[in-house]
Amino acid sequence: MRTWREIRGFPVAIRLLLVNQFGVNTGFYLLIPYLAVHLGEDLGLSAAVVGIVLGVRNLSQQGLFLIGGSAADRLGARGVIIAGCGLRAVGFGLFALGDGPAVLLAASVLSGLAGALFNPAVRAYLALAAGERKAEAFALFNVFATAGALVGPLLGSALLLVDFRVSALTAAGLFAVLTVAQALVLPAGTVAPSGNSVMADWREVAGNRGFVAFALAMVGMFTMENQLYLLLPDGARRATGWDGAAGVVFLVGTLTNLGLQLRLTRALKGRGSRGRWISGGIALMGLGFLPPMAVAGAGTAHGDPVGAALRLLPVLGGALLLYLGVMIAQPFVMELIPGFGRPELTGTYFGLFYVVSGIAAAVGNAVVGWAMDAGEHTGARWLPWACCLAFGLVSAAAVARLHHLRTLPDRTPAEPVPV
Repeated sequence: MRTWREIRGFPVAIRLLLVNQFGVNTGFYLLIPYLAVHLGEDLGLSAAVVGIVLGVRNLSQQGLFLIGGSAADRLGARGVIIAGCGLRAVGFGLFALGDGPAVLLAASVLSGLAGALFNPAVRAYLALAAGERKAEAFALFNVFATAGALVGPLLGSALLLVDFRVSALTAAGLFAVLTVAQALVLPAGTVAPSGNSVMADWREVAGNRGFVAFALAMVGMFTMENQLYLLLPDGARRATGWDGAAGVVFLVGTLTNLGLQLRLTRALKGRGSRGRWISGGIALMGLGFLPPMAVAGAGTAHGDPVGAALRLLPVLGGALLLYLGVMIAQPFVMELIPGFGRPELTGTYFGLFYVVSGIAAAVGNAVVGWAMDAGEHTGARWLPWACCLAFGLVSAAAVARLHHLRTLPDRTPAEPVPV
């Protein structure tokens, strides 16, 4: 009930963006996790072509975040959000209707560009509209995003029983509905000019050494967060011998997020500095890899339900700590980013931050993947878990150092500004 009261306390624009994020994640996870199987098995494309199609989508999104952020600053976040959702609808529709490499590549580019547009724009709009309640707004944003990430795969699995094209058209239709809803309901506002060229804006943001140091310090957080989709599901499957164990990991995390995210953020907001909680949350994320690491070489409990449940407990415990760490740190990270610079460049700051995080996730996943292979070949199955623990402790120490040096902004603007 408290969560619903908190939601109702925000203006209609923020409430719509929360629903939008639930729909965005539902549509994304309804389709993307099953795309590689469709391309390889249903369409008979080679592994190289599948890799190119998936890589182009990821590259066009991660590499263009800065453009999406600048567009939000200069054209208004509302229009960029609407354009991004509309492009995602078209891209997902092409996945349903096309089977040739050219059409699939076009679908990948449009889908990636869509994410590059609306991801920084939504966060910029939210940060500017929420005023002093940024932390609570981003906490709720995390709740809706997590719920969508759970509902999407479940709905996608059900629709795949019919046909992949039905899944793709459903996802495209969902984004089309979101596009119309935002065009009708999301308030328009004035755009404050930055006073500089785009390149000058980029130089200003990239030249903000405090912000760049903070973005680099957050590399460990994004690397660890990505292990919710790589290392932890793999550990759950290995521990139990059951493919469905990965779903249990997501379920535990989602229920924890729904029940505790807003309470945690509200309780911590008035107790101590943001830098301290961000550092502590990242450290907790790193410590979440200790329980699975302790039993990484224990083998698999095939045909033994009780043994499988016992072996799954350390993985679930680690996932719970990881989710709690994200819940502690992430709202305050999002709250701090606009405080590094001028409000007119909020979208650009978010754009550059997500460029760094995208590179970090790619490199971090490569390192963890290498550690998984090396651990498998050498018998040191604890190695990838130890890598993630190291990522967490180093990242937490870096944020703590920035906080000690007073590099992090003390506060962000208290009043909402026009978006």
